[in-house]
Amino acid sequence: MIKASLLIMLLLTVMVGMGLRWRQARMEASRQAAAPAPRGRRAAARPGFLARGKAGIDLWITAAAIASLVTILLMGGLHWIKVWLQ
Repeated sequence: MIKASLLIMLLLTVMVGMGLRWRQARMEASRQAAAPAPRGRRAAARPGFLARGKAGIDLWITAAAIASLVTILLMGGLHWIKVWLQ
């Protein structure tokens, strides 16, 4: 059961992380399409190395938190179904 829950949590973390990254890219694209083009050199600068790293870590921590909640609910639900059927 422990191996199954770890595998489920790992797969869900990757899937949720990919979904969050896709959503973030889509929101950024729509924001850039709606906003006027920035002027000047500093207006179009990308975030720094640490800011990008922090955003990536935040994304994967959020994905892991969502995956852990789903795994707890799934494995707990399977446990209670097993208890009720006995």
